Amino acid sequence: MKKTRIVATVGPASDSKETMKKMIEAGANVFRLNFSHGTHESHQKIIDIARELQSEMKRPIGLLADLQGPRIRVGNAEPFEIKKGEIIYVSDKKISDEKELIIDSDGVAEALRTGDRILIEDGLLKLEVTERLENAAKAKVMNGGTIRPRKGINVPDTKLKFGAVTEKDKRDLEFALKNEVEFVALSFVSNGGEIDETRNDMKKILGREKSLPQIVSKVERKEAIKNIDEIVAASDVVMVARGDLGIELDESKVVIYQKEIIAKCLRAVKPVIVATQMLDSMINNPIPTRAEVSDVSNAVIDHTDAVMLSGESANGKYPVEAVETMTHIIEDTEASPFDDINPGYLDEHIFTDYASIINSAHEMAKSSNAKAVVLFTESGFTARMMAHHRPNQLMLVGTHNLKTYNQMSIVWGARAYLFETDDREELIEFMIERNKKAGRLAAGDKIVVILGRTPGAKDLALVGIRIVE
Repeated sequence: MKKTRIVATVGPASDSKETMKKMIEAGANVFRLNFSHGTHESHQKIIDIARELQSEMKRPIGLLADLQGPRIRVGNAEPFEIKKGEIIYVSDKKISDEKELIIDSDGVAEALRTGDRILIEDGLLKLEVTERLENAAKAKVMNGGTIRPRKGINVPDTKLKFGAVTEKDKRDLEFALKNEVEFVALSFVSNGGEIDETRNDMKKILGREKSLPQIVSKVERKEAIKNIDEIVAASDVVMVARGDLGIELDESKVVIYQKEIIAKCLRAVKPVIVATQMLDSMINNPIPTRAEVSDVSNAVIDHTDAVMLSGESANGKYPVEAVETMTHIIEDTEASPFDDINPGYLDEHIFTDYASIINSAHEMAKSSNAKAVVLFTESGFTARMMAHHRPNQLMLVGTHNLKTYNQMSIVWGARAYLFETDDREELIEFMIERNKKAGRLAAGDKIVVILGRTPGAKDLALVGIRIVE
């Protein structure tokens, strides 16, 4: 009965049908495919299993293709030591016989400016640019240690010129679109233009304007924080990717930005995911730390739509237990009085007649003590609008659209049903009877019914109260 969703990364520890089924039963709603690892063959196996389980278990299961993005890494072939205070060269190819950090991405070295920080291996090693050279730079070592091949590099102060999608990402995107995934995540997004460009690329690849995967923009760069409003506006879903964000910004500020981003997404009616190290200790241990429990609970209280598991479910020892633990934390938090904060407002551009109707339906559900809100939607917009209000009632969502059905897996509180018939009365009765059998509804319960917008209809929506018989 939890309303906050769980995104679980699938990897070597969890890519069997048996384990994936157990993860769904434990509370997983979306399976994440991490294209920084694995092959198209290994991802195809996961996709095929997820589709089988969705059909067999008759519940929406979203697939999220997480593109690697322009990840910057150490290009040196051999490790070498650096000491605090010494000056080394930084370039994208060997230019000196002295100590030199080679960056494996074109255009990064030439974009560096005096004063820019270079953070290596999650910030364990730190350099600061002291001098610009032609297509290279010199930098002072602030924290010494060993620079190892292929370790990640962050340049939080540098304005990079390449976009959010690399050549590898384009190949992975075509593969994901061929498999009709519900969500595509963009890594290291800097601005809204990169999101619009990717959406246009998807339209060209698919040859259609509608029924596209939803774009999940991962906020993990300092530049993304500066442009957060345009990123939220351009995105379908936003992910607070706290790993790299914690490297590029002061760690103490990450939780503040998490709360701000969630609030902005609530106002804009955009689903939001909180990710990275939520139950990290469960990679090796069967129970989480108390701090991790508090972290998940805090994200739920902030009203995130979803929380995410990465290594815990992809390559940890306890993938199913991690999902079960996260579900228990969510359920206990949602049952507490601290989860009752109502966002209570929308962005100005969403103050439309239709938004007013959904708001009225929510108020009707509260004032009538309704047990459930039953709604129908083609694109999912009506469900997202109702979820914005974080209703206490059950939110039962019917749709004809298979992609919309699976995309409901990320929307807070949405319990989705896929239909083929157009008879709305028949649909309402089916949803009532099914939930009566499940014990969620009983005779005498009130439900608020919203018939969403339909093509060519004069009415924006029809809203009414019905008594369950």
